[in-house]
Amino acid sequence: MRIARWEHGPRSLSEERDGPKRGEGFVIDDQVVPFSDGLTVADVLARGVDAAHALLAQASAPGVPLADVRLLAPLVPAAIRDFVAFEEHVEGVSASVDGKSEVVPEWYQAPTFYFTNPHTVLGPGDPVSPPVTERLDFELEIAAVIGAVPGSDGANLTAAAGASHIFGYTIMNDWSARDLQSREMKVRLGPAKGKDFGTTLGPWIVTADELAGYVDDDGFLAVEAQVFVNDVVIGHDLVSNMGWPFGELVAYASRNSRVVPGDVLGSGTVGNGGCLGELWGRAGALTPPPLAEGDVVRMVVEGIGEISGRVGRAVAAPELASARSRSRARSR
Repeated sequence: MRIARWEHGPRSLSEERDGPKRGEGFVIDDQVVPFSDGLTVADVLARGVDAAHALLAQASAPGVPLADVRLLAPLVPAAIRDFVAFEEHVEGVSASVDGKSEVVPEWYQAPTFYFTNPHTVLGPGDPVSPPVTERLDFELEIAAVIGAVPGSDGANLTAAAGASHIFGYTIMNDWSARDLQSREMKVRLGPAKGKDFGTTLGPWIVTADELAGYVDDDGFLAVEAQVFVNDVVIGHDLVSNMGWPFGELVAYASRNSRVVPGDVLGSGTVGNGGCLGELWGRAGALTPPPLAEGDVVRMVVEGIGEISGRVGRAVAAPELASARSRSRARSR
């Protein structure tokens, strides 16, 4: 089962007042079919995957050809956690960000993540407007989307319970400005502005049961992921090369906290060229070159689909002053 959001209809100036129509529902063969009763993706995630299957069985509204719509990000995330679950990625990218290639012992102890910006999510095909940067990068990831499980509040889950909270999966491109990220990480906090300007999700959510045949004996999702820049393959990996299966990522996110329907949990960047930063670290040079305006990044994941995004013009934000040197005297 595939679930999507889209818009369609005229976009001409004469019809600018009304704008294109939006829809949320199922992708069935080569058509999109709206949910019944005006339900949204958020509503369906809050009801859980069993309720979604019941809705699919009742879907009867006339569809719109998939070729006639523009797909949007498949959900409006409640929150986005981005993990760093691939050892090979950490080993390579650490050299380009910190100047030293290593996987610290602490990485093996728990699946670390950071929160990124749910308000700058892009849909498949949407251009990204980066900050001014000399090291623009992509990150090829798979993301788990959380749905409701009856009787669970999403807190302190076991790995098995965490897996049951995964409604489905989508592709995620965590756009990154590596020079900004490197500066921020030296303060031992972040990443922040090196990341939060854009995250592409799509093309749709594929429910977890659709991918069950790809789960290996250890519980890892063994699908192949590839990334291309201007139709040249840059990297590819098996998602099963993660250090932890997705159920354990969900369990860790819920520890002394909660996961809720609509949360997005990124796997972190796959290895073997899942981002340029890894390749820069291994080569000791900016090879392949950083992304530039006009470049098109396309990501293809087995069993899910593909997304693409074009690099737009960089946006120069207003300048801010550096920190002031202030007296530490504790008097007024």
